[in-house]
Parts: sequence; structure tokens; C-alpha cells
Amino acid sequence: MTLELDQNINLFLDYLKYERKLSENTYESYRYNLIKISNYFKDKNISLLTEDDLRTFLYNSKEVSKTKAHYLTVLKAFYNYLLDNNLIKTNPAANIKLPKIEKKLPKFLTEDEVDKLLDIRLTKPIDYRNKAMLELLYATGMRISELLNLTLSNYNEVDASVKVMGKGSKERIIPIGDITIKYLNLYINEYRNFILKNKISDYLFVNYNGSKMSRQGFFKILKNLCDECGIQKEISPHVLRHSFATHLLNNGADLRIIQELLGHENISTTEIYSHLSKEKLIDDYQKHPHYEE
Repeated sequence: MTLELDQNINLFLDYLKYERKLSENTYESYRYNLIKISNYFKDKNISLLTEDDLRTFLYNSKEVSKTKAHYLTVLKAFYNYLLDNNLIKTNPAANIKLPKIEKKLPKFLTEDEVDKLLDIRLTKPIDYRNKAMLELLYATGMRISELLNLTLSNYNEVDASVKVMGKGSKERIIPIGDITIKYLNLYINEYRNFILKNKISDYLFVNYNGSKMSRQGFFKILKNLCDECGIQKEISPHVLRHSFATHLLNNGADLRIIQELLGHENISTTEIYSHLSKEKLIDDYQKHPHYEE
């Protein structure tokens, strides 16, 4: 079965895009999951599936628990939409419980590892761009999508801040320090136009095609820099976000402030960093000798 065969799915996707104003990545994940579910049931109308149908789908799926949980989240939202619009009488996913997901603490770099990563050899224009990107990413803890969507007007040198468009089109202002400002100004004033080669772009970080930096492009840059400085850990832009939050907490920052800076809607999302901090305390305690009096 294709999406075109079920107009209710298209109505739901329009609702997510235009009314809920979900981010592009979240919208695409919902769309992708609905396609997968529709393809599984082939000629069955997904709007008319029963609870047994959905349980069979989840049971037979070879995906990990986290993916199954996301399938169920999408299904519950889809059927709630149909219910709210009087398109169905009951939600077949309502009584299905989410599979238990093992919570893993986020990975992060030590402060020494961050220092190594940021110690970029500056010889070419793209080195200054990469330095500015990484300094800004670590200094703010913003998501990679937020970083890549920044425009020149989002940077306010006078107020020492950047304006970020977060999830759900929610804006937040994040302060930045002198070092980040220094490398942003170097990149913008001396090297950005050279990279653009007289092309015009509103995006802050650009590639040689005059387009904004892509996620794939940034991942490649990050991997190469890690290889150059000898960091063996698997690293992603989100690891830098985790590092930013963990280091702030370890240096005494309030959890509520970290929540605001990260753009978390719920404090419970931010609280995971307190577990990281406790783990560090235990690790430090075990590494150092202690004596009984």
C-alpha cells in the first residue's frame, strides 16, 4: 500500500507540517515510519487496522526496541488525529504499551579531548570555517541542525549571542564567549567570501558550492579532525552537545540554566546529565587514594 492510497495519512502529515510545525527531521521520521507500516500491510487500509493487526506488526518487526517504540508513538499520534477528526471511532493503538527501552547515558568527551579537537591547525580558509563551527557548537551545545540552519543575521556580535531556531520553531538566545566571537569574526570577515567564491548565501556556514554546510559534510569534517588529533571514541555532533552540558554541570552550572541553553522542553530530559556528573564523582573517588583516620 502506498501513501497515495490513504488520504488520511496525507492529511495527518499536513497536520504535522503546517499545524504542529514539527522540525523537518521529525516530520520525515513520522513519514518514513508510516510508509514502512503501510508497506507491511500492503492492501489493507492503515486507517482501519485493529489492535491485533498492530500487535502482530510490532511482534513480527525485527527492529530494535527503540524503533518499535517510535513506531508505536507514530501510530498512537496518527490514530488520535483520526479520532479527534471523527474519522474513526476508537484508537486501536491506545491499549498497546511501549516496549521497555534500556536508558543509556550519553557519550561525551573529556575537557582535555575537547581541547585537542578544537586545536585545529589553521592554514586554509576551510580550517577557519571548521574552527568557527566547532567552537560555536561546543560553546552553545546547539543541535547540528540548529548550527547548520544559522544565518548571518542570527549572529549578534554586540550582544555576544546567537539566535537559534529549535524544535517546534521555538527561538532561543544563547550567549557566547570571546574565543568563539574571535573565530566567528575571523571566518566571517576574512575567509567566508573566499569559500563562497563571489556567490551569495545567507547561511552562516557554507561549502564551496555556495550552499549551506550539509550534515554529511560536517560529519566527515568531524571524523577527519578526530583522526588527526588521535581521539579514538566514536564521535558525532551530539557528543559535543552532551560534552557541553556535562562540562557545565561539572563546573557548577544550574540544571535549569542548562535546560534553557539546550532548548529542552522538559527538565527530565536534562536530568540525565546529573547522572553523568554522579558517575564522574564516583570515578574520581575510585581513582584517587583515600585513607581512613
